[in-house]
Amino acid sequence: MKFSFFETLEAVLRTGSLSRAADEMNLTPSAVSMQMKQVEVFFGQPLFDRSGLQVKPMPFAHEVASVMQLPMQQIEQLRRRKSIQIEGSIRLGVIESMQASLLPGVIHHLLKKHPALQLKPARGRAVELIAAVKANELDAAIVVQPVKGGSQRLHWQHLFKNELVVIAPPSAKAAKIHQLFCDYPWIRFDASTSTGKLAAQWIGQNMPQAQKSMDLPSVHAVLSMVNAGLGVSMVPSIDPRMMIAYPVKVYPIGRGAPALNVVLLTKKNEPNTRTMDALFDAIQSVASNLPVTAH
Repeated sequence: MKFSFFETLEAVLRTGSLSRAADEMNLTPSAVSMQMKQVEVFFGQPLFDRSGLQVKPMPFAHEVASVMQLPMQQIEQLRRRKSIQIEGSIRLGVIESMQASLLPGVIHHLLKKHPALQLKPARGRAVELIAAVKANELDAAIVVQPVKGGSQRLHWQHLFKNELVVIAPPSAKAAKIHQLFCDYPWIRFDASTSTGKLAAQWIGQNMPQAQKSMDLPSVHAVLSMVNAGLGVSMVPSIDPRMMIAYPVKVYPIGRGAPALNVVLLTKKNEPNTRTMDALFDAIQSVASNLPVTAH
């Protein structure tokens, strides 16, 4: 349980709402909600009454906040008295679709807050990065969790959800996704990946008229082909910065959209070190400001 979650709880109780606490803590409302649910799981009982239109704190929430008030003050005094430097290195694997959108911000965050902590990034497909964590060749990896959950020997720490969207050429005229798959062939994202499998499953169920033209191994490759007018595709929600070189039209699916569970993967029996805490906090901070993620 992260100590900061109790700071968030105190902010919720003091401000009277999740949204105002989110503003004060520089978090998204969904991140605040996620933290409160994790505190509830930790204690095994609810903190809030969610039966009405507004979330209301229960007496137990005030009890937890009261018990934590003194240690929180003492920890803050220690923190101000002497800053604890986190140092060392982390070998971090990152899947291709997260390289451009997430990794630069994470490195910048760590350089600013923990300059003595060195991040050693490596890229690869999810299956390769998972194998590398198992073999102790990587300390952690940012990957998409397999649909069936993945190995129980590993710890899959949820980061955020990334919904899949349909992308089409800039010249596409269709207003509805169904028509896009009538007007253009389907450029399929690597079917051996969790993303490709999830996209293929949704298209197979909802777009039976889709005619596959080619398989491509990366989001950038798919973007370039769609930008050239060679077809339509389904990919993870795209950071707008990735579309500067290859503009495309983006069609959100909306309700019922398939979503990827992006996780931080580590060995299950490894100790929860301060370096990993720093990495997780950096990823959460950067992800909460990305326009394509949901907690």
